Amino acid sequence: MSGGVDSSVAAHLLMEGGFCVEGLFMKNWEEDDGTEYCTAIEDLADARRVCETLGIPLHTANFSAEYWDNVFEDFLTEYRAGRTPNPDVLCNREIKFKQFADYAQHLGGEYIATGHYTRIDHDTPTPTLRKAADAGKDQTYFLQAVPRASFRNVLFPLGDRLKSDVRKLASDLGLHNHGRKDSTGICFIGERRFKDFLATYIKDDPGPMVDTGGQHIGEHHGLHYYTSGQRQGLHVGGLKNRPELPWYVAGKLPAINTLVVTQNEAELETSWLRAYEPNWIAECQLPLKCTARIRYRQDDQACEVRAAADGGLSVRFSSPQRAVTPGQYVAFYDGDILLGGAKILSTDTSRLSLLDHCRYDGH
Repeated sequence: MSGGVDSSVAAHLLMEGGFCVEGLFMKNWEEDDGTEYCTAIEDLADARRVCETLGIPLHTANFSAEYWDNVFEDFLTEYRAGRTPNPDVLCNREIKFKQFADYAQHLGGEYIATGHYTRIDHDTPTPTLRKAADAGKDQTYFLQAVPRASFRNVLFPLGDRLKSDVRKLASDLGLHNHGRKDSTGICFIGERRFKDFLATYIKDDPGPMVDTGGQHIGEHHGLHYYTSGQRQGLHVGGLKNRPELPWYVAGKLPAINTLVVTQNEAELETSWLRAYEPNWIAECQLPLKCTARIRYRQDDQACEVRAAADGGLSVRFSSPQRAVTPGQYVAFYDGDILLGGAKILSTDTSRLSLLDHCRYDGH
């Protein structure tokens, strides 16, 4: 029970289905308690009020240490390595479907349930995850790294519902949070500026900014502040003999602390990527023709997946993809079935690899 409308309605639907339901509120972040950025106190109050309305008990558990060790430390490590992590994917694997599941079992629970917009089929030898009925809210992308076995005793009551219907039902039930705004962004950052948050944990390390031809363009503030395809925050403009076009992040060269930028959007596109730490939720044989998403809410993209010699995956797309980002995840699908996913390691950086061996003198 997060205090939001989705988990609240999920609890009601389970009760309506004949389950004996108890709520669990997870506290996953200790830093900044009581500040304007931390909503844990408000969230807990909302969860308690909902449980009182539904007439179910509410348990609380503090997984802050586990979150720090298994999610946040990885978040910092990835940024320091010049990659862009996705902590929401790791949170599902390490906390919601591991720590939460273990704690629920300790309390005597037979199943765990969440407010994820995902469908799950238990009438198959192993659980089958399917996209939600509400295509705009489907959250299978964030579940790709959860081990297959972890879904055996999981229920997703909202998988067949539209978000608009969930809000209406919450209103009809008299739940006070029926109009509560959906949470966005990374939970532990809240509404503060992302740059300000990162600066608290990662020291700024300015360096050169060059174009894909190796020409010096300016200075960056630290590679961790930038991600592939980024346009805002580069502060490049008015350069002599350069067209009045926007600049984009084309890549990073951590070994020489260099940010590569371009005005040619075609240089942001690639047809392949390398990925590692694959996790298969469905039984799959490689090579595999399927579809994939390299970011949340992206349309499915046709691709072929092959095994790489290092145990990772090589993924080639039928059409070029924009701003493939190392550190993010690629999710694989067969129609509406989530097959699994992997973490993106690298992409077509042939232009950048040539630069990696160069030194820049500002000319």
